[in-house]
Amino acid sequence: MRNKIIPAFLLALFLSACGGEPPPPSYGANPELPEPERGLLPSMVISMPAEWGDQKPTVPQGYSVEMIADDLSVPRQTLVLPNGDILVAEGSGGSAPVMRPKDMIANYVKKQGKTDRPGGNRLTLLRDADGDGRYELKTTFAENVNAPYGMALIGDSLYVANQDAVVRFEYQDGQTRASGPPEKIVDLPSVYNHHWTKAMAASVDGRYLYVGIGSNSNITERGMEVEEDRAMVWQIDPQTRMHRRYATGLRNPSALAVDPDTNQLWVAVNERDEIGDNLVPDYLTAVRDGGFYGWPYSYWGRNVDERAQPQRPDLVERAITPDYSLGAHVAALGLAFSTPAMGERFAEGVFVGEHGSWNRKVPVGFKVVFVPFRNGRPTGAAPVDFVTGFLNEGGDARGRPVGVSVDPRGALIVADDLANVIWRVTPTDRAAQ
Repeated sequence: MRNKIIPAFLLALFLSACGGEPPPPSYGANPELPEPERGLLPSMVISMPAEWGDQKPTVPQGYSVEMIADDLSVPRQTLVLPNGDILVAEGSGGSAPVMRPKDMIANYVKKQGKTDRPGGNRLTLLRDADGDGRYELKTTFAENVNAPYGMALIGDSLYVANQDAVVRFEYQDGQTRASGPPEKIVDLPSVYNHHWTKAMAASVDGRYLYVGIGSNSNITERGMEVEEDRAMVWQIDPQTRMHRRYATGLRNPSALAVDPDTNQLWVAVNERDEIGDNLVPDYLTAVRDGGFYGWPYSYWGRNVDERAQPQRPDLVERAITPDYSLGAHVAALGLAFSTPAMGERFAEGVFVGEHGSWNRKVPVGFKVVFVPFRNGRPTGAAPVDFVTGFLNEGGDARGRPVGVSVDPRGALIVADDLANVIWRVTPTDRAAQ
């Protein structure tokens, strides 16, 4: 476990930002939005790393959870291949310089809650050859990739969203190692890379790739010139290599998934920080072609953020209100639509991997939740805890969930980039079915 001592001058500033316990987060289509709170420093509470030991995450009755791979190097996202193999993207990127004294403090605090292990910059393949739930093969599929994150398979093409480009590997069913170096499809914005992760999903028909590109700042403190082509989702035609802006005003579209029943693209967005424990809600929303979602000028529709200057009332006027609040600062980094094989209670909806907060007095996130859907939309009900226990009783973090993938045969795959492991959750009895 990492040392918890914080230098005295940082501790004094940190404590000055802490007050009473905030109310719980607000969920659903109409979250309660408090007034913005600004001060010398934002709330900064980090959950320090701890060990799992002989413990495992907690899952609902009728389900079991097992660790299927360990000793990874910052596993972020997973992809279940048609034959049941699992690809794991391992990496850590970004190179944004510190702009303000409070950035230095925040970076120091956030670093305390991360793994000491460097990112692997590789794709690892896991295989369960006999179907017993134990993945006896763990091998490197590709190495020397640049902070890989999003992955998608279209036919015989495996697409990977590195922090600086979308690349393509040839793939044949059952292949355990890439046959050669990847082919670059399109460059992605990579100057600074304050938000370096590049989420990716493929359309159901395989014609398009969608890539989420996060902002280069919290609220444009680096200037708008470094935000060119950022805070948006690109649509990419991998055959022609042409791309266009599909939706904008999305501060950090950190997870993408397409509903296989409706073909609708959905996104989980990490919203802005430093204006309160319950502002601004991270959210789940359907992505409209040509839609604008507010960043940096407004949040949750048309609530103006005065920090973004000069203001753009013309853009605020057309800002789309998201579909579903996940709660402020939960840091949603994983998104996957369910399947009936996951059991009746969790058959229709999405699983969301919540990495966990730093900008809040009382930590939130640190779990995988299920958002129920009906007829292709969230029902509005509160998210259901599905995988918990990442925080121990003392508030330290044994793990931090990132990407989630649903195996259509009935399993949820969860990447944990603090413990550097992969978890697998499966229904075990008729109660779950």
